[in-house]
Parts: sequence; structure tokens; C-alpha cells
Amino acid sequence: MYTPKPVDTSDVELSADLLELTEKIAENVHEVWAAGRVAEGWTYGEVRDDEKKTTPCLVPYCELPESEKDYDRNTALESIRLIVTLGYEIKKKD
Repeated sequence: MYTPKPVDTSDVELSADLLELTEKIAENVHEVWAAGRVAEGWTYGEVRDDEKKTTPCLVPYCELPESEKDYDRNTALESIRLIVTLGYEIKKKD
């Protein structure tokens, strides 16, 4: 049985700039996901239907329910925390 073992990033505190970056990454994560679904033939639908390839999440990020945004935010947040944990620095160009 597979047991997930993500790197512990709980001690990483992110600056306001990196928290802002997290939201931008989350939005892009959604855009990449949506583009992939569209390429696979998925369309917007009131309910998710794997057979018909419809999903209510094929909407702009700003229109997603908070629960869906939180999923993308967590992916972004943990990615940034992992980068910092591994010793990398993220700096914005002037």
C-alpha cells in the first residue's frame, strides 16, 4: 500500500510577496488544468460527468468556489514552501 510522504514544510514562513505569488500560481494551476481538460474534450456542465466529460469547474479562477480555489492554493503554497525548504530563494526582479 502506498503511503504518501510529503516533505515537511510546516516550519516555513513566507513573506507577503511570496504569499501574493502563491495566489498567482494557484490561478495559473487552474488555467493549466482547464486547458488540459478542454484539450481532452471536456466542457462546462452544471455537474461533473466523466462519461459526458462535463465539469462545473471549467470557469475562470475568480468564479470557482472557495473549496476549489483552496485546492489550487494548497498546491501552490506547498510548492513554494518546498522550494524554500530545499534551500532555493525566490526573488522578484526589480
